[in-house]
Amino acid sequence: MKRVSLLLIFIFVAGTVSAQSVYEFLRMDYSPRAAALAGSFVANYDDPDVIFYNPAGLGALEKQPVSFSFVKHLLDVNSASLTYSREFEGIGRFAAGVQYISYGSFTEADEFGNQTGEFGAGDFSFTLSYANILAENFFYGVNVKFIYSSIADYSSTGAAFDVGLQYLIPSSRWSFGFSIVNVGGQLSSYVDTKEDLPLDMRLGFSKTLAHLPLTFYFQFSRLSDDYDNFGDRFSNFMLGAEIKVSKVFALRFGFDNGKRKDMKVGTTAGFAGFNLGLGVNVSGYRVDYAFSSLGTIGSLHRFGVSTAF
Repeated sequence: MKRVSLLLIFIFVAGTVSAQSVYEFLRMDYSPRAAALAGSFVANYDDPDVIFYNPAGLGALEKQPVSFSFVKHLLDVNSASLTYSREFEGIGRFAAGVQYISYGSFTEADEFGNQTGEFGAGDFSFTLSYANILAENFFYGVNVKFIYSSIADYSSTGAAFDVGLQYLIPSSRWSFGFSIVNVGGQLSSYVDTKEDLPLDMRLGFSKTLAHLPLTFYFQFSRLSDDYDNFGDRFSNFMLGAEIKVSKVFALRFGFDNGKRKDMKVGTTAGFAGFNLGLGVNVSGYRVDYAFSSLGTIGSLHRFGVSTAF
């Protein structure tokens, strides 16, 4: 029996994350702050959502930060994430994170178009992290993640790990980050064929200006992909800027060159790849929002709240 509505799922995924492998939801930006900066988060060191970009960034966190994010996608597709981190003196910092996406309900039909019911689809990932210091201002981190995905009566499981490094220069407020994420494979496949995970190698930096409340972010992603020309390896870059207008209010902007190329329809890309957002700090809680354009496909809205105990 053909489940023709499955095509809609894959069209959506391909349009939003440029799918080339299984579990492509792992590439998505769940954090509104990170998304507003176009995902250029590999060098971040003050946000618990860095767990999804570079586990080494957890090493410089303070207290016990927790965050929750919700993403409103196209149609009935929604996703969410949750993170928590805690330092254990003399041992290091541990963290946990959850990523979940629901693709909604779909009509099940046979090869003749007769409706036979409905089915759902969704993806889930649970991450455990550890970060510690290698040398002064030099951190390392490791993630271990379990992945579950389901489409109607079919399901798949996988396991992967991430590794990362981060070096800080506090005197000049530079941060450099490097990570390799989604190294692993499927434990069980949907049918018979096992597929590759969305392996990604990331390299980037951030710089906070000395006399202005402005931080720049820059990152190369997908450095591990296969390219025809060596120079094309650096075409997937992101850049972002965060302006702290006051202790309460922050503005964010980002541009993703790789996503802009992927979202181009013919010769038109519209505002695809452009992102903007804001953050508001109230009574120890930070509320974040991000808007991401997908060009002619549509747009995404992300909401989040975080605090520290």
